[in-house]
Amino acid sequence: MSKYDVIVLGSGPGGYVTAIRASQLGFKTAVIEKESLGGVCLNWGCIPTKALLKSAEVFNYLKHAEDYGLKVKEADKDFDAVVKRSRDVANGMSKGVQFLMKKNKIDVIEGFGKLLKGKKVEVAKDDQTTTYEADHIIVATGARSRELPNLPQDGEKVIGYRQAMTLKKQPKKMIVVGSGAIGVEFAHFYNAMGTEVTIVEYLPNLVPVEDIDVSKQFEKSFKKSGIKVMTNASVEKVDTSGNGVKATVKTKKGEEILDADIVLSAVGIKTNIENIGLEEVGIQVDKDKIQVNEWYQTNVPGYYAIGDVTPGQALAHVASAEGILCVEKIKGMKVEALDYGNIPGCTYASPEIASVGLTEKQAKEQGYEIKVGKFPFSASGKASASGKKDGFVKVIFDAKYGEWLGCHMIGAGVTDMIAEAVLGRKLETTGHEVLKAVHPHPTMSEAVMEATADAYDEVIHL
Repeated sequence: MSKYDVIVLGSGPGGYVTAIRASQLGFKTAVIEKESLGGVCLNWGCIPTKALLKSAEVFNYLKHAEDYGLKVKEADKDFDAVVKRSRDVANGMSKGVQFLMKKNKIDVIEGFGKLLKGKKVEVAKDDQTTTYEADHIIVATGARSRELPNLPQDGEKVIGYRQAMTLKKQPKKMIVVGSGAIGVEFAHFYNAMGTEVTIVEYLPNLVPVEDIDVSKQFEKSFKKSGIKVMTNASVEKVDTSGNGVKATVKTKKGEEILDADIVLSAVGIKTNIENIGLEEVGIQVDKDKIQVNEWYQTNVPGYYAIGDVTPGQALAHVASAEGILCVEKIKGMKVEALDYGNIPGCTYASPEIASVGLTEKQAKEQGYEIKVGKFPFSASGKASASGKKDGFVKVIFDAKYGEWLGCHMIGAGVTDMIAEAVLGRKLETTGHEVLKAVHPHPTMSEAVMEATADAYDEVIHL
Protein backbone atom coordinates (compact mmCIF):
# COMPACT_ATOMS: atom_id res chain seq x y z
CA MET A 1 0.00 0.00 0.00
CA SER A 2 1.41 3.37 -1.06
CA LYS A 3 1.69 5.86 1.80
CA TYR A 4 1.57 9.65 1.47
CA ASP A 5 1.62 12.62 3.80
CA VAL A 6 -1.26 14.28 1.91
CA ILE A 7 -3.79 12.88 -0.57
CA VAL A 8 -6.12 15.30 -2.33
CA LEU A 9 -9.35 13.91 -3.77
CA GLY A 10 -10.14 16.02 -6.86
CA SER A 11 -7.94 18.22 -9.04
CA GLY A 12 -10.01 21.34 -9.65
CA PRO A 13 -8.78 24.84 -8.72
CA GLY A 14 -9.12 23.80 -5.10
CA GLY A 15 -7.53 20.38 -5.40
CA TYR A 16 -4.53 20.98 -7.66
CA VAL A 17 -3.59 24.23 -5.88
CA THR A 18 -3.81 22.41 -2.53
CA ALA A 19 -1.57 19.64 -3.82
CA ILE A 20 1.04 22.08 -5.12
CA ARG A 21 1.14 24.02 -1.85
CA ALA A 22 1.42 20.76 0.12
CA SER A 23 4.35 19.70 -2.03
CA GLN A 24 6.01 23.10 -1.59
CA LEU A 25 5.75 22.59 2.16
CA GLY A 26 7.62 19.29 1.93
CA PHE A 27 4.72 16.85 2.05
CA LYS A 28 4.76 13.70 -0.07
CA THR A 29 1.60 14.40 -2.05
CA ALA A 30 -0.79 12.65 -4.40
CA VAL A 31 -3.91 13.88 -6.18
CA ILE A 32 -6.75 11.59 -7.29
CA GLU A 33 -8.75 12.56 -10.39
CA LYS A 34 -11.45 10.57 -12.21
CA GLU A 35 -11.50 12.71 -15.35
CA SER A 36 -9.26 15.65 -16.37
CA LEU A 37 -6.73 17.61 -14.33
CA GLY A 38 -8.05 21.07 -13.58
CA GLY A 39 -11.58 19.93 -12.78
CA VAL A 40 -14.77 21.62 -13.96
CA CYS A 41 -13.44 25.18 -13.69
CA LEU A 42 -10.55 24.66 -16.03
CA ASN A 43 -12.13 22.14 -18.39
CA TRP A 44 -15.84 22.99 -18.37
CA GLY A 45 -16.29 26.24 -16.45
CA CYS A 46 -14.26 29.37 -15.77
CA ILE A 47 -11.66 29.08 -18.53
CA PRO A 48 -13.54 27.79 -21.61
CA THR A 49 -16.50 30.09 -20.95
CA LYS A 50 -14.15 33.08 -20.97
CA ALA A 51 -12.81 31.90 -24.31
CA LEU A 52 -16.38 31.79 -25.68
CA LEU A 53 -17.10 35.23 -24.27
CA LYS A 54 -13.95 36.65 -25.85
CA SER A 55 -15.14 35.40 -29.24
CA ALA A 56 -18.48 37.08 -28.56
CA GLU A 57 -16.71 40.34 -27.70
CA VAL A 58 -14.63 40.29 -30.90
CA PHE A 59 -17.73 39.48 -32.97
CA ASN A 60 -19.56 42.41 -31.38
CA TYR A 61 -16.64 44.70 -32.24
CA LEU A 62 -16.80 43.53 -35.86
CA LYS A 63 -20.55 44.11 -36.03
CA HIS A 64 -20.11 47.64 -34.66
CA ALA A 65 -16.87 48.50 -36.45
CA GLU A 66 -18.42 51.62 -37.97
CA ASP A 67 -18.84 53.05 -34.47
CA TYR A 68 -15.02 53.22 -34.42
CA GLY A 69 -14.65 54.66 -37.90
CA LEU A 70 -13.85 51.29 -39.45
CA LYS A 71 -15.49 49.28 -42.21
CA VAL A 72 -15.86 45.51 -42.13
CA LYS A 73 -17.78 43.79 -44.91
CA GLU A 74 -20.30 41.17 -43.84
CA ALA A 75 -18.89 40.12 -40.48
CA ASP A 76 -19.89 36.54 -39.74
CA LYS A 77 -18.97 33.77 -37.33
CA ASP A 78 -18.05 30.11 -37.56
CA PHE A 79 -19.82 28.60 -34.55
CA ASP A 80 -17.87 25.33 -34.73
CA ALA A 81 -14.57 27.23 -34.82
CA VAL A 82 -15.62 29.34 -31.83
CA VAL A 83 -16.39 26.19 -29.83
CA LYS A 84 -13.13 24.55 -30.98
CA ARG A 85 -11.08 27.55 -29.84
CA SER A 86 -12.71 27.33 -26.41
CA ARG A 87 -11.88 23.62 -26.15
CA ASP A 88 -8.31 24.23 -27.32
CA VAL A 89 -7.83 26.87 -24.62
CA ALA A 90 -9.17 24.48 -21.96
CA ASN A 91 -7.00 21.60 -23.20
CA GLY A 92 -3.94 23.81 -23.15
CA MET A 93 -4.62 24.83 -19.57
CA SER A 94 -5.14 21.21 -18.53
CA LYS A 95 -1.75 20.32 -19.99
CA GLY A 96 -0.35 23.19 -17.96
CA VAL A 97 -1.67 21.59 -14.78
CA GLN A 98 -0.08 18.28 -15.83
CA PHE A 99 3.24 20.11 -16.12
CA LEU A 100 2.77 21.64 -12.66
CA MET A 101 2.12 18.21 -11.17
CA LYS A 102 5.39 16.89 -12.61
CA LYS A 103 7.31 20.01 -11.64
CA ASN A 104 6.17 19.71 -8.04
CA LYS A 105 6.71 15.91 -7.91
CA ILE A 106 3.04 15.20 -7.19
CA ASP A 107 1.73 11.72 -8.00
CA VAL A 108 -1.41 11.82 -10.14
CA ILE A 109 -3.64 8.80 -9.48
CA GLU A 110 -6.34 8.28 -12.13
CA GLY A 111 -9.68 6.85 -11.07
CA PHE A 112 -12.67 7.34 -8.79
CA GLY A 113 -11.64 7.79 -5.17
CA LYS A 114 -13.61 6.61 -2.16
CA LEU A 115 -12.71 7.37 1.44
CA LEU A 116 -12.12 4.48 3.82
CA LYS A 117 -11.71 4.43 7.58
CA GLY A 118 -8.18 4.59 8.93
CA LYS A 119 -7.05 7.44 6.66
CA LYS A 120 -7.23 5.42 3.46
CA VAL A 121 -8.61 5.99 -0.03
CA GLU A 122 -9.71 3.31 -2.44
CA VAL A 123 -9.31 4.20 -6.11
CA ALA A 124 -11.29 2.35 -8.76
CA LYS A 125 -10.29 2.29 -12.42
CA ASP A 126 -11.04 -0.22 -15.18
CA ASP A 127 -12.63 -2.71 -12.77
CA GLN A 128 -9.56 -2.65 -10.55
CA THR A 129 -9.17 -1.06 -7.14
CA THR A 130 -6.05 0.14 -5.35
CA THR A 131 -5.86 1.41 -1.79
CA TYR A 132 -3.69 4.33 -0.68
CA GLU A 133 -2.94 5.66 2.77
CA ALA A 134 -2.15 9.18 4.00
CA ASP A 135 -1.79 11.10 7.22
CA HIS A 136 -4.09 13.79 5.81
CA ILE A 137 -6.84 13.32 3.23
CA ILE A 138 -8.43 16.42 1.69
CA VAL A 139 -11.76 16.20 -0.17
CA ALA A 140 -12.01 18.66 -3.08
CA THR A 141 -14.53 16.97 -5.36
CA GLY A 142 -16.39 20.15 -6.38
CA ALA A 143 -19.89 20.37 -7.80
CA ARG A 144 -22.00 19.94 -10.94
CA SER A 145 -25.09 21.46 -12.52
CA ARG A 146 -28.14 21.10 -10.29
CA GLU A 147 -31.26 19.55 -11.77
CA LEU A 148 -34.80 20.61 -10.89
CA PRO A 149 -37.48 17.89 -10.71
CA ASN A 150 -39.63 19.74 -13.25
CA LEU A 151 -36.65 20.47 -15.50
CA PRO A 152 -34.78 17.18 -16.01
CA GLN A 153 -31.72 17.45 -18.22
CA ASP A 154 -31.58 15.07 -21.18
CA GLY A 155 -28.32 16.54 -22.50
CA GLU A 156 -29.88 17.40 -25.86
CA LYS A 157 -32.94 19.66 -25.56
CA VAL A 158 -32.65 20.45 -21.85
CA ILE A 159 -29.00 20.96 -21.04
CA GLY A 160 -26.58 22.10 -18.34
CA TYR A 161 -23.53 24.33 -18.66
CA ARG A 162 -21.34 21.49 -19.86
CA GLN A 163 -23.40 20.77 -22.97
CA ALA A 164 -23.86 24.52 -23.54
CA MET A 165 -20.13 24.79 -24.20
CA THR A 166 -19.99 22.16 -26.91
CA LEU A 167 -23.22 22.32 -28.91
CA LYS A 168 -22.68 20.92 -32.39
CA LYS A 169 -25.20 23.36 -33.85
CA GLN A 170 -26.05 26.90 -32.79
CA PRO A 171 -29.70 27.08 -31.69
CA LYS A 172 -31.98 29.67 -33.23
CA LYS A 173 -33.91 30.07 -29.98
CA MET A 174 -32.75 29.38 -26.43
CA ILE A 175 -34.38 29.69 -23.02
CA VAL A 176 -32.00 30.20 -20.09
CA VAL A 177 -33.45 29.31 -16.69
CA GLY A 178 -31.69 31.15 -13.86
CA SER A 179 -29.79 34.44 -13.90
CA GLY A 180 -26.78 33.70 -11.75
CA ALA A 181 -23.31 34.03 -13.26
CA ILE A 182 -23.58 30.85 -15.37
CA GLY A 183 -27.00 31.75 -16.76
CA VAL A 184 -26.26 35.33 -17.76
CA GLU A 185 -22.84 34.52 -19.22
CA PHE A 186 -24.33 31.95 -21.58
CA ALA A 187 -27.30 34.21 -22.32
CA HIS A 188 -24.89 36.94 -23.38
CA PHE A 189 -22.73 34.59 -25.44
CA TYR A 190 -25.56 33.04 -27.43
CA ASN A 191 -27.28 36.40 -27.91
CA ALA A 192 -24.04 37.86 -29.27
CA MET A 193 -23.74 34.89 -31.66
CA GLY A 194 -27.23 35.62 -32.99
CA THR A 195 -29.43 33.23 -31.03
CA GLU A 196 -32.80 34.57 -29.85
CA VAL A 197 -32.46 34.33 -26.06
CA THR A 198 -35.07 34.48 -23.29
CA ILE A 199 -33.89 34.44 -19.69
CA VAL A 200 -36.29 33.29 -16.96
CA GLU A 201 -35.58 34.28 -13.33
CA TYR A 202 -37.67 33.22 -10.35
CA LEU A 203 -36.76 36.28 -8.25
CA PRO A 204 -37.71 39.93 -9.02
CA ASN A 205 -34.30 40.89 -10.44
CA LEU A 206 -31.57 39.43 -12.62
CA VAL A 207 -28.30 38.58 -10.81
CA PRO A 208 -30.30 38.71 -7.55
CA VAL A 209 -27.30 38.46 -5.19
CA GLU A 210 -25.96 41.79 -6.43
CA ASP A 211 -26.69 45.31 -5.18
CA ILE A 212 -30.11 46.38 -6.50
CA ASP A 213 -28.64 49.26 -8.54
CA VAL A 214 -26.35 46.80 -10.33
CA SER A 215 -29.24 44.40 -10.98
CA LYS A 216 -31.38 47.17 -12.51
CA GLN A 217 -28.56 48.42 -14.74
CA PHE A 218 -27.74 44.89 -15.84
CA GLU A 219 -31.34 44.13 -16.80
CA LYS A 220 -31.49 47.40 -18.75
CA SER A 221 -28.30 46.49 -20.64
CA PHE A 222 -29.52 42.97 -21.38
CA LYS A 223 -32.80 44.23 -22.78
CA LYS A 224 -30.93 46.79 -24.90
CA SER A 225 -28.87 43.96 -26.40
CA GLY A 226 -32.05 42.15 -27.45
CA ILE A 227 -32.38 39.54 -24.71
CA LYS A 228 -35.94 38.95 -23.52
CA VAL A 229 -36.06 39.13 -19.72
CA MET A 230 -38.74 37.44 -17.61
CA THR A 231 -38.45 38.01 -13.85
CA ASN A 232 -40.83 36.80 -11.13
CA ALA A 233 -41.22 33.81 -13.42
CA SER A 234 -40.65 30.08 -13.24
CA VAL A 235 -40.51 27.22 -15.73
CA GLU A 236 -43.21 24.82 -14.55
CA LYS A 237 -42.67 22.08 -17.13
CA VAL A 238 -41.08 21.35 -20.49
CA ASP A 239 -42.36 19.32 -23.41
CA THR A 240 -39.56 17.82 -25.51
CA SER A 241 -41.70 15.46 -27.58
CA GLY A 242 -41.63 17.63 -30.71
CA ASN A 243 -38.76 19.00 -32.78
CA GLY A 244 -37.90 21.61 -30.18
CA VAL A 245 -38.96 22.43 -26.63
CA LYS A 246 -42.18 23.94 -25.35
CA ALA A 247 -41.64 25.49 -21.91
CA THR A 248 -44.57 26.45 -19.72
CA VAL A 249 -43.56 29.59 -17.82
CA LYS A 250 -45.58 30.83 -14.86
CA THR A 251 -45.68 34.61 -14.38
CA LYS A 252 -47.79 37.03 -12.35
CA LYS A 253 -50.03 37.41 -15.40
CA GLY A 254 -50.56 33.68 -15.75
CA GLU A 255 -48.94 30.92 -17.75
CA GLU A 256 -47.15 31.43 -21.05
CA ILE A 257 -45.78 28.78 -23.42
CA LEU A 258 -42.40 29.55 -24.97
CA ASP A 259 -40.95 27.74 -27.97
CA ALA A 260 -37.22 27.13 -28.24
CA ASP A 261 -34.67 24.75 -29.69
CA ILE A 262 -32.91 24.31 -26.36
CA VAL A 263 -33.46 25.08 -22.68
CA LEU A 264 -30.35 25.75 -20.60
CA SER A 265 -30.87 24.99 -16.92
CA ALA A 266 -28.61 27.26 -14.85
CA VAL A 267 -30.30 27.04 -11.46
CA GLY A 268 -27.28 26.43 -9.30
CA ILE A 269 -24.98 23.56 -8.44
CA LYS A 270 -25.06 20.20 -6.65
CA THR A 271 -22.04 19.02 -4.67
CA ASN A 272 -20.18 15.89 -5.73
CA ILE A 273 -20.36 14.03 -2.42
CA GLU A 274 -22.22 10.87 -3.40
CA ASN A 275 -20.44 7.51 -3.16
CA ILE A 276 -17.14 8.92 -1.92
CA GLY A 277 -17.31 7.20 1.47
CA LEU A 278 -18.47 10.05 3.70
CA GLU A 279 -21.14 7.94 5.43
CA GLU A 280 -18.81 4.97 5.95
CA VAL A 281 -16.11 7.13 7.51
CA GLY A 282 -18.67 9.08 9.56
CA ILE A 283 -17.96 12.54 8.16
CA GLN A 284 -20.74 15.01 9.00
CA VAL A 285 -22.79 16.44 6.13
CA ASP A 286 -25.57 19.02 6.36
CA LYS A 287 -27.69 20.38 3.50
CA ASP A 288 -25.47 18.89 0.81
CA LYS A 289 -22.29 20.36 2.35
CA ILE A 290 -19.46 18.73 4.28
CA GLN A 291 -19.19 20.40 7.67
CA VAL A 292 -15.75 21.78 8.51
CA ASN A 293 -14.19 24.17 11.01
CA GLU A 294 -12.24 27.31 10.11
CA TRP A 295 -9.20 25.17 9.19
CA TYR A 296 -11.29 22.83 6.99
CA GLN A 297 -11.04 19.89 9.36
CA THR A 298 -14.07 17.58 9.36
CA ASN A 299 -15.40 15.94 12.51
CA VAL A 300 -13.15 12.93 11.78
CA PRO A 301 -9.43 13.56 12.48
CA GLY A 302 -7.21 13.34 9.41
CA TYR A 303 -10.01 14.14 6.95
CA TYR A 304 -10.52 17.62 5.52
CA ALA A 305 -12.71 19.29 2.88
CA ILE A 306 -12.38 22.45 0.80
CA GLY A 307 -14.13 24.22 -2.07
CA ASP A 308 -17.66 23.74 -3.37
CA VAL A 309 -18.35 20.76 -1.09
CA THR A 310 -18.12 23.03 1.98
CA PRO A 311 -20.46 25.86 3.11
CA GLY A 312 -18.35 28.77 1.77
CA GLN A 313 -18.93 30.55 -1.54
CA ALA A 314 -18.72 28.16 -4.51
CA LEU A 315 -16.00 30.06 -6.37
CA ALA A 316 -12.69 28.89 -7.82
CA HIS A 317 -10.61 31.50 -6.00
CA VAL A 318 -12.27 30.59 -2.71
CA ALA A 319 -11.42 26.90 -3.18
CA SER A 320 -7.78 27.75 -3.92
CA ALA A 321 -7.49 30.00 -0.86
CA GLU A 322 -9.12 27.37 1.38
CA GLY A 323 -6.77 24.64 0.16
CA ILE A 324 -3.65 26.72 0.74
CA LEU A 325 -4.83 27.69 4.21
CA CYS A 326 -5.71 24.07 5.01
CA VAL A 327 -2.27 22.61 4.25
CA GLU A 328 -0.43 25.53 5.85
CA LYS A 329 -2.37 24.83 9.05
CA ILE A 330 -1.49 21.12 8.76
CA LYS A 331 2.17 22.18 8.47
CA GLY A 332 1.85 24.11 11.71
CA MET A 333 2.24 27.55 10.21
CA LYS A 334 0.62 30.57 11.81
CA VAL A 335 -2.36 31.24 9.57
CA GLU A 336 -5.36 33.56 9.59
CA ALA A 337 -8.86 32.23 8.97
CA LEU A 338 -10.39 33.23 5.66
CA ASP A 339 -12.60 36.32 5.74
CA TYR A 340 -15.67 35.25 3.77
CA GLY A 341 -16.99 38.80 3.94
CA ASN A 342 -14.17 39.97 1.68
CA ILE A 343 -14.52 37.55 -1.20
CA PRO A 344 -14.95 39.17 -4.64
CA GLY A 345 -17.69 37.91 -6.92
CA CYS A 346 -17.36 38.32 -10.69
CA THR A 347 -19.75 37.82 -13.60
CA TYR A 348 -18.24 37.93 -17.09
CA ALA A 349 -21.24 38.81 -19.25
CA SER A 350 -21.46 42.15 -21.02
CA PRO A 351 -21.46 44.39 -19.11
CA GLU A 352 -19.28 42.66 -16.53
CA ILE A 353 -20.22 42.69 -12.84
CA ALA A 354 -17.84 42.66 -9.88
CA SER A 355 -18.57 43.16 -6.21
CA VAL A 356 -17.19 42.69 -2.72
CA GLY A 357 -18.53 43.36 0.76
CA LEU A 358 -21.96 44.58 1.78
CA THR A 359 -24.66 45.88 -0.54
CA GLU A 360 -26.32 49.16 0.40
CA LYS A 361 -29.36 47.24 1.66
CA GLN A 362 -27.24 44.89 3.78
CA ALA A 363 -25.27 47.77 5.30
CA LYS A 364 -28.48 49.51 6.36
CA GLU A 365 -29.93 46.29 7.73
CA GLN A 366 -26.81 45.82 9.85
CA GLY A 367 -27.33 49.25 11.37
CA TYR A 368 -24.55 51.19 9.72
CA GLU A 369 -24.86 54.90 9.07
CA ILE A 370 -23.41 55.04 5.58
CA LYS A 371 -21.97 57.25 2.90
CA VAL A 372 -22.75 56.07 -0.63
CA GLY A 373 -21.00 57.26 -3.77
CA LYS A 374 -21.65 56.42 -7.38
CA PHE A 375 -19.79 57.34 -10.55
CA PRO A 376 -21.18 56.44 -14.01
CA PHE A 377 -18.85 55.33 -16.78
CA SER A 378 -20.72 57.74 -19.05
CA ALA A 379 -18.64 60.44 -17.31
CA SER A 380 -15.37 58.53 -17.77
CA GLY A 381 -13.00 59.67 -20.50
CA LYS A 382 -11.52 56.19 -20.94
CA ALA A 383 -14.97 54.60 -21.16
CA SER A 384 -16.08 57.14 -23.75
CA ALA A 385 -12.95 56.60 -25.84
CA SER A 386 -13.47 52.83 -25.63
CA GLY A 387 -17.13 53.00 -26.59
CA LYS A 388 -18.02 51.25 -23.30
CA LYS A 389 -20.07 53.80 -21.38
CA ASP A 390 -22.65 51.47 -19.77
CA GLY A 391 -22.36 50.96 -16.03
CA PHE A 392 -20.92 52.56 -12.92
CA VAL A 393 -18.92 52.09 -9.74
CA LYS A 394 -20.74 52.27 -6.43
CA VAL A 395 -18.97 52.48 -3.07
CA ILE A 396 -20.33 52.24 0.46
CA PHE A 397 -18.49 53.59 3.50
CA ASP A 398 -19.25 53.67 7.22
CA ALA A 399 -19.99 57.33 7.94
CA LYS A 400 -18.49 57.19 11.43
CA TYR A 401 -15.09 55.56 10.85
CA GLY A 402 -14.71 55.58 7.07
CA GLU A 403 -14.57 51.78 6.81
CA TRP A 404 -15.00 50.54 3.23
CA LEU A 405 -18.10 48.39 3.63
CA GLY A 406 -18.78 47.46 0.02
CA CYS A 407 -17.92 48.08 -3.60
CA HIS A 408 -20.15 47.21 -6.56
CA MET A 409 -19.20 47.64 -10.20
CA ILE A 410 -20.88 47.06 -13.54
CA GLY A 411 -19.18 47.84 -16.84
CA ALA A 412 -16.32 46.91 -19.13
CA GLY A 413 -13.29 45.40 -17.37
CA VAL A 414 -14.64 45.70 -13.83
CA THR A 415 -13.71 42.09 -12.98
CA ASP A 416 -10.09 43.24 -13.14
CA MET A 417 -10.78 46.45 -11.20
CA ILE A 418 -12.43 44.88 -8.14
CA ALA A 419 -9.09 43.74 -6.69
CA GLU A 420 -8.42 47.32 -5.55
CA ALA A 421 -11.45 47.16 -3.28
CA VAL A 422 -10.57 43.68 -1.98
CA LEU A 423 -7.04 44.75 -1.08
CA GLY A 424 -8.24 48.07 0.34
CA ARG A 425 -10.74 46.35 2.61
CA LYS A 426 -8.12 43.77 3.66
CA LEU A 427 -5.82 46.61 4.70
CA GLU A 428 -8.70 48.39 6.49
CA THR A 429 -8.46 51.36 4.14
CA THR A 430 -10.74 54.33 4.82
CA GLY A 431 -12.69 56.37 2.31
CA HIS A 432 -10.35 59.30 2.83
CA GLU A 433 -7.33 57.15 1.94
CA VAL A 434 -8.99 55.88 -1.24
CA LEU A 435 -9.84 59.44 -2.21
CA LYS A 436 -6.27 60.65 -1.66
CA ALA A 437 -4.64 57.72 -3.48
CA VAL A 438 -3.83 59.15 -6.92
CA HIS A 439 -5.44 57.08 -9.69
CA PRO A 440 -4.04 57.16 -13.25
CA HIS A 441 -5.83 59.08 -15.98
CA PRO A 442 -7.41 58.14 -18.28
CA THR A 443 -8.43 54.74 -16.88
CA MET A 444 -11.60 52.94 -15.94
CA SER A 445 -10.16 52.58 -12.41
CA GLU A 446 -10.49 56.34 -11.87
CA ALA A 447 -14.18 55.65 -11.31
CA VAL A 448 -13.33 54.10 -7.91
CA MET A 449 -11.74 57.35 -6.75
CA GLU A 450 -14.53 59.43 -8.31
CA ALA A 451 -17.26 57.32 -6.67
CA THR A 452 -15.47 57.76 -3.34
CA ALA A 453 -15.31 61.51 -3.95
CA ASP A 454 -19.04 61.44 -4.61
CA ALA A 455 -19.63 59.74 -1.26
CA TYR A 456 -17.76 62.55 0.46
CA ASP A 457 -19.29 65.36 -1.65
CA GLU A 458 -15.98 66.09 -3.38
CA VAL A 459 -16.66 64.67 -6.86
CA ILE A 460 -15.05 66.64 -9.68
CA HIS A 461 -16.25 65.12 -12.95
CA LEU A 462 -19.93 64.67 -12.25
